[in-house]
Amino acid sequence: MTEAVAETERVLRELEPAVERLLERHLATARDWFPHQYVPWSAAHDYDGPLDGTAWSPEQAALPQAVQDVLVVNLLTEDNLPSYHFEIATRFGRDGAWGTWVHRWTAEEDRHASVLRAYVHARRVVDPIALENLRMRHVGTGYHSGATTPLHALAYVTVQELATRQAHRNAGAACGDRAGEQLMARIAADENLHMLFYRDLFADALALYPGAALVALADVLEHFEMPGAMIPGFRRRAARIAASGIYNLDVHLEHVVAPLVRALKVTSLVGLGAAGEQAQERLGAHVKQLTVRAARARELFERMEAMRRSSE
Repeated sequence: MTEAVAETERVLRELEPAVERLLERHLATARDWFPHQYVPWSAAHDYDGPLDGTAWSPEQAALPQAVQDVLVVNLLTEDNLPSYHFEIATRFGRDGAWGTWVHRWTAEEDRHASVLRAYVHARRVVDPIALENLRMRHVGTGYHSGATTPLHALAYVTVQELATRQAHRNAGAACGDRAGEQLMARIAADENLHMLFYRDLFADALALYPGAALVALADVLEHFEMPGAMIPGFRRRAARIAASGIYNLDVHLEHVVAPLVRALKVTSLVGLGAAGEQAQERLGAHVKQLTVRAARARELFERMEAMRRSSE
C-alpha cells in the first residue's frame, strides 16, 4: 500500500463518524418530493416525429435568452450524474456511512435532470433536438474533477453544491414563469441540503487536519470551475448568464465564497503549519482579487446595458 493510499484510507476512516452523524441529520431534514407535480403538463403538446406533432421553432421559446442559457447549462450539468456518482463512489467508497450517503445523494440528484428536461420540453424553452445532441456530446465526454486528495474532493463538492444552489435559485427568479420559479426553488432546496452536509463535513475535516484541509480549500477556490464548464458553447452561454446577473462574479463572491469563508471561520483558524498559513493568506488574497474582478465585470455589464438602451 502506498503512502498516498494509506493517507486516503485514514482520512475517510476518521471522518466516517461525522458522515454518519450528518447523514442522520440529512435524512431527518430532507423531504420527498415528486417531479411530475412540478411540470406544467397542460402547456405541453406533441412534437414532430412518430406522433406527428408540431416541430419546435424559436418563437416558441418565451423565456429570456439568458434564462434559456442557464436552463440548458443547469440541465446538462445535472445530466452528467453518472460521472459524478462514479467520482464520489470511487473516492469515498460504497460501504458504511460513506456508501449510504453516496447512494442517497445520487438518488436525490437524479430527480433534477428528469424534471428539468420535462419542464423545458413542456414549455418548449429550447430546441429539443439541439439539446439532445448536446447531451450526447457532454455525457459522452464524461467528467473528472481532478481532485488530488479526499480533502480536495470534499472542498470541491462543498463549493460546487453552493454554487449550483445559487444558479438554480437565480434561474427561477429570472424566468418570469411561476411553474419554473417553483421548480427551481425546489431543486435549489435539495442542493442547499447537500451543501450543508458537505460544508459541515468539511468543517470537521478542518478540525482534524486544519493545515491540509485549508490548503485543499484554497486550491479549489483559486481554480474553481462549475462541473458544466466543458459543455459545448459554455463560455458563450456563461457570458450571457453573467451579463443578466443570474450568475456572475458578484454572485459567486457574495453567495458562495464569502459565506463559506465566514461559516468555516477561515481567517481565524490556528495551528495550521506553514502550508496552512500560506493557504490562509492565499484565500485572503483570492477574496480581494475576486472583489476587484467583480467590480470590473459589473462596470462592463453596465456599459453594455447603457449602449443597448441607447441604440433602441
